[in-house]
Amino acid sequence: MRLRFLGIIPNTPDTDSPTIWLDEDTGDLLIQSYKATEEDVKACQEIGSIPGHSTEVPDHETIIRLPEVMLQYIPRPEDNAGDEPRP
Repeated sequence: MRLRFLGIIPNTPDTDSPTIWLDEDTGDLLIQSYKATEEDVKACQEIGSIPGHSTEVPDHETIIRLPEVMLQYIPRPEDNAGDEPRP
């Protein structure tokens, strides 16, 4: 796995550090951030996603809360203009 560091929350203290990396082999993002609260998860479950899809969060998944300031580090399609397509 080839990871590339994308960013960390600005002015982060040593113990509070939402961070984003890009898996350059798959294009996946790896995100370290705050755990969603039970209230956050309940709200997500109430809203749901698509009709008929379970609102339960499987054991192998989680919901995180990503601070808005971290959105600046998420790659956009225009960031890859001229890059060769991934296999």
